Amino acid sequence: MNVVVFDLETTGLSPERDGIVEIGALRIVDGQVDETQKFETLVRPTGEGGQPLLIPWRAERVHGISNEMVRGAPTPEEVLPEFLDFVNGWPVVAHNVGFDGGFMRVHARRHGLEWQPAAEHCTVQLSRRAFPRERAHNLNALADRLGLNFAPGGRHRSFGDVQVTAQAYVRLMERLGVGV
Repeated sequence: MNVVVFDLETTGLSPERDGIVEIGALRIVDGQVDETQKFETLVRPTGEGGQPLLIPWRAERVHGISNEMVRGAPTPEEVLPEFLDFVNGWPVVAHNVGFDGGFMRVHARRHGLEWQPAAEHCTVQLSRRAFPRERAHNLNALADRLGLNFAPGGRHRSFGDVQVTAQAYVRLMERLGVGV
């Protein structure tokens, strides 16, 4: 199976009110994670009317991305067409795809674009199927369960989370007996 694994970091939890501050993605090609096919960028967040959004301290505390770090970054208007070209209609995978896919739908529409991957797969849901007796299915718990490690400083940064999510996806599909 060929999929694009992606992750967003944002200013908050609402796709309508909050902005995207980082996008990370990589491809799984023929069941193998291919880190040469990656997409990674900071994003200068903007609101619905294009006005700049500040990164609240609570969000910065989670992902470590500051307003200073995104000051010179491209805007969603500049980044989203490139990211959609990278996805190229492939099926996508995310850990809690409802969150990331929801942001992509709202923000793409805001810029006259369409978020239309062939399918959306969720590693949270796959984890629940693969480990039905476990209560925790967050990315840390799943990584621990599968023996995966985050790159130093990689947790809660888009590309670091994508690297682990991609490996987790491959292992979950194997565990569930589904060919990737």
